[in-house]
Amino acid sequence: MKNYEQYIETEQGRLWAAVYGEGMKGVPLLVLHGGPGFSSMPREICDLADERPVIFYDQLGCGRSDRPSDTSLYTVSNYVRDLARVRKVLGIEHLHLMGFSWGAMLAVEYILRNRPEGVTSLILCGPLLSTPLWERDQRNYISHMSTEAIRVIAAAEASKFYTEDYQRVMMDYYRSHVCRLNPWPGDLREAVEKLNMDVYLTMWGPSEFTVTGELKDADLLPRLKEIRQPTLLTCGEHDEAAPETVGVFCDQLPRGEMTILPDASHCHHLEQPVFFRSVVREFMSRVETE
Repeated sequence: MKNYEQYIETEQGRLWAAVYGEGMKGVPLLVLHGGPGFSSMPREICDLADERPVIFYDQLGCGRSDRPSDTSLYTVSNYVRDLARVRKVLGIEHLHLMGFSWGAMLAVEYILRNRPEGVTSLILCGPLLSTPLWERDQRNYISHMSTEAIRVIAAAEASKFYTEDYQRVMMDYYRSHVCRLNPWPGDLREAVEKLNMDVYLTMWGPSEFTVTGELKDADLLPRLKEIRQPTLLTCGEHDEAAPETVGVFCDQLPRGEMTILPDASHCHHLEQPVFFRSVVREFMSRVETE
């Protein structure tokens, strides 16, 4: 099995990409990381390369890709254009498209805006597809936290001064709804430490539950009925992408199906890797023969 890395030139900068399992016979899987501002974490997912090429790339401003200081470049339109560019440069004629969190929104925006040929399926993991519903779910989770935690969050959001107490409460929240492993895997910790806050703040906000950026009003729910590809949605039992809301998305997709991974949260592919891979393998194999 051959693996390699390369940089892809775009008008705004270079994008890091990696291909695992080059030359394998299955339909390639292209993986879109979350964030915005995060980076690729090939661990666990790259094991799917025993059947097909698995391709990762870091979005502009993220991970090993170039990091322009001009925050006006960090837009949905530019990220959709970069996705099309990656696919063209790597010559990916047919593919399964997997998106994590914000990456799920990017995948769906790509389908709706570009109407591309050759997308065999979508796999949307812990999907962010409606910021209003995401915020509603985070507020519901926060309502079950301690009175002190709720007070700290409310005070920080009112003052727009995100104190050390806010950061502490934020991490408590993340340990319940982002990743429940203790300790967090090293690659997850590294990705969080290298999060590009310019991208995250521009597009999202100070935390997963405080949204102030350009995606605040993003809502693809009314358009999900336009997605014709078979679509698998996955989430963890305790996911910040709440299972009830992911179920709402699934109901709107003409060819949608859903799996909830028990005892897991947003990083369910890390928390339940064997289960996650088995579900994804079965789905991809099945839709390729339909």
